[in-house]
Amino acid sequence: MANSSQSELLLKLVALHTKIQRQLSGPLSFHGISFTEFQVLKQLHSAPAQKMRRIDLAQQVGLSASGVTRLLNPMEKVGLISKEVAARDARVSLVTLTGAGKTVFKDADVSFRQVAASVMASLAEDDQQHLRRITDSLL
Repeated sequence: MANSSQSELLLKLVALHTKIQRQLSGPLSFHGISFTEFQVLKQLHSAPAQKMRRIDLAQQVGLSASGVTRLLNPMEKVGLISKEVAARDARVSLVTLTGAGKTVFKDADVSFRQVAASVMASLAEDDQQHLRRITDSLL
């Protein structure tokens, strides 16, 4: 059973997550996307051929299969991504980053990096490395 200090720490981590998402929402909305949409674009930008299976994308951004579908439909309508059926298996849906999606991601990534620098500015480099090791061990 978790003790009180562990519970308090977890609540502080959730509050920090909320604070960071609030700090990101304005700069990312300037590019017409949410934080979750940014995560989708980032995953696709890093993927081989900038293409992923829909179910893998859902897992990477922490959404259910239906949740990622609801997120992707408007992204497809505005031209950030495209969907296709896999050539080898018609049951597999692939998501591809479009040219417009690449442009929006690259512009939004600049804003994201600026917010990241601002959030981390109060931590010394050693503390940032320590925090990175802690988060890696929890993920």
